[in-house]
Order: sequence, then C-alpha cells, then structure tokens
Amino acid sequence: MKFMKLGSKPDAFQTDGNSVRYISSELATDVIVNVGDVKFHLHKFPLLSKSNKLQKIVSKSNGETPEELSLADFPGGPKAFEICAKFCYGITVTLNPYNVVAARCAAEYLEMTEEIERGNLVLKIEIFLNSSILRNWKDSIIVLQTAKSLLPWSENLKIVGRCIDSIASKTSVDPTLITWSYTYNRKLASLDKNILPNGVKCPKDWWVEDICELDIDLYKRVMVAIKSKGRMDGAVIGEALKTYAVRWLPDSVVALLSEVHVLRNKCLVETIICLLPSDKGISCACSFLLKLLKVAIFIGADDSSREDLIRSIGLKLDEASVDDLLIPARPPQVGIYDIDLVQLLLDRFVENEKSGVDLKISDKNCKNDGDFVLGSGPWMKVGKVIDGYLAAIANDPNLSSSSFIKLSQSIPDSARPIHDGLYTAIDVYLKEHKSITKSEKKSLCGLIDVKKLTTDACMHAAQNEHLPLRMVVQVLFFEQVKAAAAGTHQTLKNDNDVAVPSRNSEANWGKTVPENRKSLRKQMDEMKIKEDEKIGKLSKRGHKNRGSGPQLLPSRSRRIFDKLWIVGKGFGINGENKSSETSGSSQSPSSMFRGEIKSSGSSSRNRRHSIS
Repeated sequence: MKFMKLGSKPDAFQTDGNSVRYISSELATDVIVNVGDVKFHLHKFPLLSKSNKLQKIVSKSNGETPEELSLADFPGGPKAFEICAKFCYGITVTLNPYNVVAARCAAEYLEMTEEIERGNLVLKIEIFLNSSILRNWKDSIIVLQTAKSLLPWSENLKIVGRCIDSIASKTSVDPTLITWSYTYNRKLASLDKNILPNGVKCPKDWWVEDICELDIDLYKRVMVAIKSKGRMDGAVIGEALKTYAVRWLPDSVVALLSEVHVLRNKCLVETIICLLPSDKGISCACSFLLKLLKVAIFIGADDSSREDLIRSIGLKLDEASVDDLLIPARPPQVGIYDIDLVQLLLDRFVENEKSGVDLKISDKNCKNDGDFVLGSGPWMKVGKVIDGYLAAIANDPNLSSSSFIKLSQSIPDSARPIHDGLYTAIDVYLKEHKSITKSEKKSLCGLIDVKKLTTDACMHAAQNEHLPLRMVVQVLFFEQVKAAAAGTHQTLKNDNDVAVPSRNSEANWGKTVPENRKSLRKQMDEMKIKEDEKIGKLSKRGHKNRGSGPQLLPSRSRRIFDKLWIVGKGFGINGENKSSETSGSSQSPSSMFRGEIKSSGSSSRNRRHSIS
C-alpha cells in the first residue's frame, strides 16, 4: 500500500468531547468552522492563505469576532476537513488509499489550488494519485471502493474513471509478469511448481476475485471497460461473472427472495446477464447459465434478460447435466418441474443445430443430414441428457403423457443409437401413472425401438408387467431373431475357422450402454433371485428345462417365447420345413400364435408313415 506524508510539524489538534476540535496554540482562535456536527476552533490566517473558498466566505461576513462559518454538504465530513486544516498549519498528515479521495474532494471544495498558493493541496494529491495510487493494482481497487461514498465529487474529478481505466489496463497484462494479485498471492504456498525465474506464473483469470468486493454498479463499469479493450478471452469474462455471482447471490431461496435484498439481487442478476460475453454466453459454462436462469425466474427478472439467457443456453445445451435442468415449476404451473422451459431450451438447441447443419450441407454439398446428425457429438449428448431428464421427472404425478412424448420426440431418432435411457424413463412413468389409458400407454411404448435396446434392457422388458403384451412380444421376437443370427454366425465362424467380430456382440453393446444399465442390471438380479426360487420349487415337481428360451422369464413371457422359438425357426423338430404347411406370405409375431403348432410326436408318426 502506498502512502505520502505532508507537513513536518507535530500534531497540535485536540479534542474537547465528541463535537469540538481545536488547535493548541498561544494565540486565541478567531474562527469557528462547523462541519457536520463537529466545531473546529481555528485561526483565520493559515486557512485563508490556502483556501479560496474560505476567503470568499469570510469576506462576506459581518466581521463579528470570533466568526463562525458553516460548510454545508462538505465532502468527506469532519475527517476530510481536518486533513485540509492540518495541511494549512503545516502539521504532518499521511495520505493513503483509504483517505486520499476524501482529501482530494475536500481540497476541491475549499479551492486549495495553485492560484492561491504554489504547492497547494490539490496539486500534491494529484501527483500522489497519478504517480503512486493509479499505478498500483490493489490501491486502485481500494480508491475505487471509497470513491462510491463521495459521489458526485469523485466522479466529477474523474477519480472513478481513472481508477476503472487503471484496473482494466492491468487485467490485460501478460499473466507471467503478474506479481501484484493480492488474492492469488495467498495461494503461493501451494503453487511452488508455478514459480518461474521471472516471477509468479498466474492464470489468465488471476484478477477475478480481486474485484469481487466492488459494488455491482462499479463492477459493471469495470467489466465494460475490460471488454471494450477487446483483449480478454470470453471464457475468462465468463469465469469472472460466475465468481461474482457466487460471491453475492445467496444459496437459499428464502434469502434470495427476502424483501430486504430482492431488489439488489434482481439488479445483480440482470447486470450479470447483460455483461455476458459478446458470443451470447457461449464462453460461459452451461451449468452457470442454467443456475443463473433459475435465479432470474425466482426473482422475476425482466423478460429480455431471461430471453438472452435462454438464447445462450440453447447454443450449448449439450453441456448441461440432468441436475442443471431440474428447474422447479412456478405458479400457475401444477407440476414439480418446469418441463415447458426445458422444451423451449431444447427447441432453441434444435433450431441452432439444424441451421448449422444446413450451413454445412451447403458448404459441403451434402445430400442429406442423417449421417451428420448420427455422428454429431452435441446431438448424442443432448439425447442422453433429455432421456435422463425424462427419467428424473417421470415420478411427477402431474406430468402429462403428452408433455412427456413431445419432449422425447424433439430428439431425432438418429441421436438415440440406444434406447435404454428412454426405456428407463417410460418404465418409471408407467409405474407412477398406473391410471393412464391404453391409448396413452401405447403411445408411450411406441417411442421405444426394441432393436435399439441392449440385452439387459430386453431381459428387463420381457419381465415388465407394466408394458403392453404387444411390446413384450416384439422384445421376445427380436431377442429370438438376434439369438438365431448369433448362432448362424457362430456356425459360419467354426466352419471357416475365421474370427469375424459380431457387430451386435455383447462386447460392442456393452461399450454403448448408458449409465442406467447398472439400474437395469440391479433389477435383473432381483428378478433372478425371485425366479430362481420359483424354478427351484418347480424342479422338485419334475419340471423339465426347455433349454432354448430364457429361463428367467415369467410364465406368460416364457410360453410366448417358447412358441416364438419353435415357429421362428421355420422347421419341425425332425428338420421338416413348416413353411410348406402355411401360406407363402410372411407372418407377424402375433399371427404366429393363431396357427396350431404340431407336436414332435405327430411329426414323427407322419414321417414314418410316408417311408413305409
């Protein structure tokens, strides 16, 4: 911290109570100066020799002795006047960042300029400000903080503007040359590895914590100055805004909406939103933007601010997490979570991505966008996040199936290579909403493509009593076809003795299974325990293992699967082609149960009769 001493005489000011200050001298005082609630008993000559303001006031007085002067609205109050008075007497005073602004404003008020006397107080303070204070990082911030209480004097004297410009300029200095960050220097003990021969290696955001103590209006002006210089990375500006928001916004909703601070919080949020980088917030973390949106909704920020946030979030929704999207609903909404807002964010993301796709197609002369969408990382991430969000909100009893379906269908099919996450969400919804109609249940389950379910999900679906029978049949049929294809592939592999990797092998499925596979596996294990108990009881009664179908299926699914296994092969037990006994047209899985399946015994008898 810089300081400057003026004068050389010892301090002769004394106090008589809390409201009287006088100079200890052999000469009687001849003037009383009232500043605020304090009376200063002083001498005219030292004061008038340096203050043009006091000369004018005394010249207009009636000559009474001792004269009493009142200085209304004196900037800095009694303490600032005392500094000026001591300077007039030649008494030693010490100027520092905490009192220099008050002294400068008081000197201006008293007109202690060079026209009255050379080397007057105004000139000396200006030299101190320009040569020391404004060249120092920490002192500039302190002076800027103290200047707020001295408006409009400090503004008219351009002290505020000069401090802001000084701070903004220093943030653009090469971080390898920074040695003055007082908050970052506290961490030097743990940053020994970053100490370079030329000094301390600071990150680009070394300054963000230092300016967090500024009030929001001054902070806004500093950030505007930093952005106007055009040398600060948008990500650093985003980090600075996040740090300031964390520093000043309360964590609890009660404190956020308290009558004492609600206006301040609203002003703070709206200011931070308007300070987002020029790239519409794309440099800021999506989680920070979503949290800011939650606060903006709670405190009732203006519509333009919320629209700016929604537009920024729509550019990078692929970076969001499920927890970030769990935004509580506000009246008159009846649900627990604001699904309409998430739908709006997703729609904005879809618009941005499609416009980007159209641009790339025009540049690359692509014929379609399907391959691009499937290979697009943002699409895949958003699909996974939305499926997780649907699973998280599916327990909401007020969540309508139409809202659920609309949000799910907003994601292109190609962005969901695996439907395990969607299946989990629908499973949770069906368990919670048992009173929905068959039509609604059919529409929900129609969202799932059984061909995109992993083996674990298929096994879980085959035993899920909440699913329609039609879907269970589709799952079992697909699993049977997949098993038959795997068997054929294995036969070809053994015949040719060539290791050909299966595209739908369990290893490849495992690589793409989402996080909810663990939950499905857990449920499968629980089902397996229960089914093992049933199988154990049946085995005691002489129950025989059918061998081909899954052994963990319930009775309904197992019977269906057994029929599918026999009919799906297209052959009798002794190798007789059963397609000759039916029409040449292909059959759907459900139509297979309408025909009567011949027993192995009848097939054998017919075969023996034909031979004889």
